[in-house]
Amino acid sequence: MQTYAYAVMIAIPMFSLLVLLEGWYGARKGFQTLHHLDTISSLSSGITNVIKDSLGLVVIIVSYPFLERSLAVLEIETTWLVYLVGFVAIDFAGYWSHRLNHTVNSFWNNHVIHHSSEEFNLACALRQTISSLLGIYALFLIPAAILGIPPKVITLISPIHLFLQFWYHTRHLPRMGVLEYLIITPSQHRVHHAINPIYIDKNFGQIFTWWDRMFGTFQEELDEVPPVYGVTRPARTWNPIKINFQHLWLLMQDAWRTDRWIDKLRIWFMPTGWRPSDVVDRYPVAKIDDPYSYQKYNTEATPRMVAWSWLHFVVTLLLLMFMLYRLTDIGFPGLLIYGGFIFVGIYGYTTMMDGSQSGQWIELGRGVAGVATIVQTGGWFGIDQVIPLGSGFVLVYFLITALGGLYFGRYELPRRAPVLMSTGSPVAESSIATPTF
Repeated sequence: MQTYAYAVMIAIPMFSLLVLLEGWYGARKGFQTLHHLDTISSLSSGITNVIKDSLGLVVIIVSYPFLERSLAVLEIETTWLVYLVGFVAIDFAGYWSHRLNHTVNSFWNNHVIHHSSEEFNLACALRQTISSLLGIYALFLIPAAILGIPPKVITLISPIHLFLQFWYHTRHLPRMGVLEYLIITPSQHRVHHAINPIYIDKNFGQIFTWWDRMFGTFQEELDEVPPVYGVTRPARTWNPIKINFQHLWLLMQDAWRTDRWIDKLRIWFMPTGWRPSDVVDRYPVAKIDDPYSYQKYNTEATPRMVAWSWLHFVVTLLLLMFMLYRLTDIGFPGLLIYGGFIFVGIYGYTTMMDGSQSGQWIELGRGVAGVATIVQTGGWFGIDQVIPLGSGFVLVYFLITALGGLYFGRYELPRRAPVLMSTGSPVAESSIATPTF
């Protein structure tokens, strides 16, 4: 796990720099695809994913080492060719895992967060799940296990394969000629993130484009059909923790409300978006019918509120980096508490970005709990051993966020913009049924 932590500590500055470069380039070209609150939401989602993975909060149904020991028909040496075959095998597994997440109701909840942004940029690439709690990915690696690809090869290649999926989440790169026939490009992935009817459930590939062409899921980007991004049942919140469980909550509600027992069971395995017929009319859910007339989710935040949200995120990121650096020393019980503070903080400030007053009380409670923890334990998880007066800085941060939450909740809470439905008429947010908690 410490190896994972060090890999993420290297990746975070690199990804952050690339996001900043994309923002600078967009501003320079007059085509800005990064917007403050959406970007903070995306980056905060990435933090929650790192914490969840660092804590190992997943139940592994079957592991790759077990499959390799049980199924291998070959015993091969670890050469560069084995690494190449392993990379292709991981990409094959990634295609089918990705396709499953898109096409089955219960699995969609594991992936919806990644598509929830109504923008398309490098930041949205970091919208990764915390709701995937059952580990079945190894099942898609059965071909690799049969070939006898050593587990250490899969372990080494997997994070590299994942990180290579970051760069093509951008609107600033055009089609790339012959590369369009070899690898996944920004143009192809723009199609994948679009909700235009012709683009939905296309281009599941992660590195190589030939899987989509082979299995009939390829669609090129059309000049006459500009992509519209997001999900057809819009999240309408900046809170990444809520987004992670919205679809699951809707499935649970529908399973409870439907009168037919068969529907209570099959809803989990039906195609994504399927709902029992007897609950569709009684409990309508907002859905985008015309992507070109839908108004993106937005909240009107003051410059001070935006600056305060960025401050919150930056300090949260620094706290995450320290947690990764001291992962082994803090220990699992401490990591649960540490991760809990970060989760609650993200929930609090993104709730306030939504314009909800409940966020200020979350901020106040977290701030008081943070100060009490530092006073009671005499420091913040050993930070003073690394940074002189580090606990003092963290204590001041908790005080500022508690008081800042009260101030912004009272005086500068963002206002939600009206929703523009496919009819073209603005309606109040409260008149739309959305899957919320």
